[in-house]
Amino acid sequence: MNTAVFARWVGEIDRTVRAEKERLTRLDAAIGDADHGANLERGFRAVTQALADDEPATPGALLRLVGSTLIRKVGGASGPLYGTAFLEAGKALGETPQVSVTELTRALEAGLAGIQRLGAAVEGDKTMVDALAPAIRALAGAAREGAGRREALDAAASAAVAGAEATIPMLARKGRASYLGPRSVGHEDPGAASAALMLTALCTAAAASDEPREG
Repeated sequence: MNTAVFARWVGEIDRTVRAEKERLTRLDAAIGDADHGANLERGFRAVTQALADDEPATPGALLRLVGSTLIRKVGGASGPLYGTAFLEAGKALGETPQVSVTELTRALEAGLAGIQRLGAAVEGDKTMVDALAPAIRALAGAAREGAGRREALDAAASAAVAGAEATIPMLARKGRASYLGPRSVGHEDPGAASAALMLTALCTAAAASDEPREG
């Protein structure tokens, strides 16, 4: 995967977040501050502008720019958490111009580690970690088994969606939702939902790059 694929990923996140803004807001209204959708929309609008102004040369540089922009532009918890994830993933990639599934897995692992350092969350706490961790395991497993890129990313996206849905019966133990105690049960975590959207966007972006070009 080259820089163009990662730029397409960010563009797909931007499109998806705008399309799903109201759903993310409803999820956050139930157990949070009702600003998750708006914050992410604002953040990825800023990211899209930053990428148009800068045009990074490598996937790693692109992800680092995404991360630093989200940290600067997005309020609440999602800005620092997602910003750190993209920043750490970009650092892990370094300046390589082409990213394999194995290298992507390591980068996402670094991003998840950054989130967990910052938020101190583990699986089962009802956070974005519950979508990201199983997605990364699925991606790593597919890579070990020699799966192609599309199959591996499909597995990661499916695991992320399942992980987000699995937060519904969980009791929140981190973040604002944890203040609700038992009332947090029965609601999908908005951070897990947006993480699943981002992994699905990656799958969509990579698949689009495989399509034959006209002309």
